[in-house]
Amino acid sequence: MLQTFCKMGMEEQLLLIRNYDLWVNISDEEYEELNLIHHFIEAKKNDYIYFDSHYHNKLYFLKEGFIKIGYIDDSGKEVVKEIIQKGEVFGQITLERNNLQGEFARAFKGNVSLCAFNINDFEKMLHTKPSIALRFSKKVGHQLKNIENRLVSLLNKDVKTRLINFFLLLLEKENIKENTVSIPNFLTHEDIANLIGSSRQTVTSSINDLEQAALLQFTREQIIIPDVKALQKLVNVS
Repeated sequence: MLQTFCKMGMEEQLLLIRNYDLWVNISDEEYEELNLIHHFIEAKKNDYIYFDSHYHNKLYFLKEGFIKIGYIDDSGKEVVKEIIQKGEVFGQITLERNNLQGEFARAFKGNVSLCAFNINDFEKMLHTKPSIALRFSKKVGHQLKNIENRLVSLLNKDVKTRLINFFLLLLEKENIKENTVSIPNFLTHEDIANLIGSSRQTVTSSINDLEQAALLQFTREQIIIPDVKALQKLVNVS
């Protein structure tokens, strides 16, 4: 695992931190009091933020980049179970200790910027800053709701429907409202298969079907959805 303190200038760090919704409304005095710069770190592409984290005791807020959350299976294969994007929380998000059960977090597709807190320190902050506590609880609640929706989809939907829901969730995370959209692609077919509980071959076949129906264009660089409403209709009908 490698982590390096951010080498940005103070003003750049402050701007990046305040662009994160949890800290957007803090005053200069609160910013100084919370000492957020002290918690600001960077990791290079492929660096592990943590690994085999049975005893990990930290909470992370992702400011820039992508984080791959996963574990190593019995055969030694890396299995992805979540992709964390800008603005999301990872690590001990329930503020419990020692419950990550060997998962790892790794900088994915490029360098990342993070704000990291020891759980004890973060809990003290929540006690003294109710407004931050409220925003944090809403953020974690939203992420847990997304996990619950994925579980329900896994139990009740076929692979094609789970795949479409996955792409629609990417648009929601990017806060995209247009009907024709293009977003950067940071996932392989294998990654998506892990995330929706399928096989790479089945995901590849389903993506090919969507491309042949002119509902999707999937390349290494980007994901293009020509007609979001048409994709949504398929989910609503299924």
